[in-house]
Amino acid sequence: MRRVLRGRRWQVGLVVAALGGAVLVTPPTAQAAPTGTAAVHADGNSFVDEFGRVVLLHGVNNVDKDAPYIEPGDGFTLTAEDAALLAGHGFNTVRLGVSFDGLMPTKGVVDTAYLDHVATVVDTLAQSGIHTLLDNHQDGLSKVWGGNGFPEWSLKSRPGALEPNLGFPLYYLMPSMNQGWDEVWSNSNGVLDYLGQALGALAGRLDGHAGVLGFELMNEPWPGSAFLSCYPNGCPGFDVKYQAAMQKLTDAVRARNANTMVFWEPNVTWNETMPSNLGRNPPITAPDIAFAPHDYCIPSQLAIYLGLPAFLRGLCPMQQDKTWGNIDSFTNRTHLPTLVTEFGDGDPTVLRNTVIRADERFISWQYWHYASRFGAPEPRPDPFLGDIGRQLVRTYPQATAGTPGRMIFDADTGDFAYRYTPHAGPRPTEIYVSDLHYPNGYEVRVDGGTVTSPAGARVVTVQPASGSSVTVYINRPGSKGATVPTGPIGTGSAGSSGSAGSSSGSASGS
Repeated sequence: MRRVLRGRRWQVGLVVAALGGAVLVTPPTAQAAPTGTAAVHADGNSFVDEFGRVVLLHGVNNVDKDAPYIEPGDGFTLTAEDAALLAGHGFNTVRLGVSFDGLMPTKGVVDTAYLDHVATVVDTLAQSGIHTLLDNHQDGLSKVWGGNGFPEWSLKSRPGALEPNLGFPLYYLMPSMNQGWDEVWSNSNGVLDYLGQALGALAGRLDGHAGVLGFELMNEPWPGSAFLSCYPNGCPGFDVKYQAAMQKLTDAVRARNANTMVFWEPNVTWNETMPSNLGRNPPITAPDIAFAPHDYCIPSQLAIYLGLPAFLRGLCPMQQDKTWGNIDSFTNRTHLPTLVTEFGDGDPTVLRNTVIRADERFISWQYWHYASRFGAPEPRPDPFLGDIGRQLVRTYPQATAGTPGRMIFDADTGDFAYRYTPHAGPRPTEIYVSDLHYPNGYEVRVDGGTVTSPAGARVVTVQPASGSSVTVYINRPGSKGATVPTGPIGTGSAGSSGSAGSSSGSASGS
């Protein structure tokens, strides 16, 4: 899946600052790009940086599925210009695809040049303040079935001479592919051992690189011949075997990079709303483990890939509510943080369903998909300037010096409101302000705190006035703004806006 968003060119808006009760419109102040990333780790069900702030991650996928994979100048690999564009739109994470096939193209031999290419991209993104999740990506297991991921040498199974192959996603039903997956989960031929060696080499090469968010052990793992046992309520028997494989790979990564986060994805029947039993038997006890589910709508995917009628997308909210209910159940059981590592796939209605539900729960996400704008012979238009971009580029708290409460962002109006309980710490709360939603600038108001960033700042910083709650409102000039939803995180609807409430406190704008 390699979709590039299209749209109109960005026009820099003016900024608004409230000074002495008057509204002042000023040109934006130029800001230097971030010069690095703060290390992030798992703390309960939150991501927390080295300054003790709760981090919210918004980002994109960048996955090259064809050899030679990460190759400078290939029109796909991210450049410093891509990093600056992404950071300018408020994205602070990238899920960078790596391939077992690329890491170990020859049995037992790691391609060190590939590791170096990966490290270069990670460091390039870090210079713009972007955290990279290294994703061991596969679709369709191996080139043997027309997919990608596992090297051919690692598996003995092969398609039958007359076995039909209908391509993605139906090739997962092929008996020979199911046999291939069974080899993985049984560690036949040592396939998991070799994968662990490859991921361990990658982890060791990137040890000490501040831009690394962590390692996702496997994209969309399929249960193999056990897949029917996953319907209709999940497959606890298979998930026990799967969890053991994830722990084996986690140990291999941690042996070479002891302090990194590791991300476990549920088996891919999750995308058909089957719940995950990871952490149920036995519990997940290793530190710094995070959950990496996807949020796709099957009717939308069938419309995209198989040409089914688009009106079936009307079923998506019901399916996505089920998926997010499964996320809630997993979080309540395991108390691990969640990063939704894929969603959207070019369908703006479906991706809106995701980002609203994520806002309600203060959950991080990475959109599928972004390819380089600048590596091709001709730079492509900024892909975030159309309808999809206006949902993805959001005003949001990137780092909260305290305990997050409820928030709301209206992508139609730009109205934003956020409440949190402050904690003492060395760094302030930081709120990225969308560069797309305020053509005539914005106003910011704070109850219980003070804006410490200058007029023209793309990132608003806030210091509390006391230990009580702080509420931040950001909106276009003349808008009555949004109201923070009531109730705890994860309840109610984040889709409505209303009165912004009182506006005491300091104010600044960009």
